[in-house]
Amino acid sequence: MASNNKQGRSTPVAIWGTAAIIVLLAVYALHSLTRERVSVHTATVTYKDLTRFATANGKVDPIEDFQPRPAAPAEVEAVYVDPMQHVHKGQLLLRLDDAAAKATLAHADASLDTARLAAANASRGGSAEDRATINADLKRANMQLEQDSAALMQTQKLESQGAASQAEVTAVQHRIQMDEANLQALHSRASERYTPEDVQNADAQVADARASVAAAQSALSNAQIRSPIDGTVYYLPVGDHDYVSPDDQLIGVADLKHMRVTAYFDEPDIGVLAVGQPVEITWEAKPGKWYGHISRVPTTVIAYLNRFVGEAVIDVDNSDGTLMPHANVNLKVTLQQHPHVLSVPRGALKFDRSGQSYVFRIQNGKLVRTNVSVGLVNLNDVEIDSGLSEGDVVATNATSNVELTDGESVTEVSGP
Repeated sequence: MASNNKQGRSTPVAIWGTAAIIVLLAVYALHSLTRERVSVHTATVTYKDLTRFATANGKVDPIEDFQPRPAAPAEVEAVYVDPMQHVHKGQLLLRLDDAAAKATLAHADASLDTARLAAANASRGGSAEDRATINADLKRANMQLEQDSAALMQTQKLESQGAASQAEVTAVQHRIQMDEANLQALHSRASERYTPEDVQNADAQVADARASVAAAQSALSNAQIRSPIDGTVYYLPVGDHDYVSPDDQLIGVADLKHMRVTAYFDEPDIGVLAVGQPVEITWEAKPGKWYGHISRVPTTVIAYLNRFVGEAVIDVDNSDGTLMPHANVNLKVTLQQHPHVLSVPRGALKFDRSGQSYVFRIQNGKLVRTNVSVGLVNLNDVEIDSGLSEGDVVATNATSNVELTDGESVTEVSGP
């Protein structure tokens, strides 16, 4: 009897539990049937040409550039060219006041003549006048020695005859000794007036004087400013009778058809730059585009303004002469080009925690996670190597701020 009572009490509990579960399932089913589907933007998988770019800014510099400055403060006597005029190598561009340079050159020439004469005298043992004086002294000394030698013979003869004393002979002998000593001194003076050190010093003074003449000639030449290249006058800040200092640039001449750009690439792009990559150049000051190629890739990272960049060199190809020296330009480098590849918008590509790339394909109104392998990726599109076929439709993003999930029912909205 007790067992029957227990069974009677448990039966209503089981019935009510089962009923609750049935109600919950019905509510969930009703909610699933009636909830609003997520709206998603979609895109069709298609073939297109994909290109990856890197952008940078840079400064234009001529490969050949002439920017002379005066060696000393001076007045511009005359200017012979106009801005944007084409000039030839060796052409006179302007002339500075050269009076001071001429005076300096004249003084340097005179100093060189003096140094040369002194060196010649040292190498020959003295000047012509000095040598003539010494020769005359030698001649007199020899004559005196001859006279005293004859007098000694005569005095010795008289002594033998008793007509002269020994003291007189000794006196004549002493004079001969003095004559010989004087003659020896004159010979030494003639041959050893200048030591080897004196000759070296004289030669050194000649070399210094020649250097002064060369510097003066250079200064005089610098007073006449001539173009060392064929080019165009792109900068002309001075006019006739202007006063200029060594800090002032007198003129700018460059070959505007051969230009290069020093470009500054942000650090993340440095590793993918390569010599020969094509570059598109734009200048905000002038409409149009110029084209070039990378001729030198960055070799180090430097601080530039508030950025860390790599410095590359871009050679401008076939310049038309309208790109001005020292202009600030913008650059777009083609890093990779993949023609006619299967692609989807970049917004469709997703990654899971393991790094696996995937997209959501739409099949029968539902999202289907599809793993893909990718190739080139640029700012807008992704190359699909495998996982999708042309014509597949993928979700790019939801129209509302919700996270997409596999198997979710969606409503398609065309567009990005």
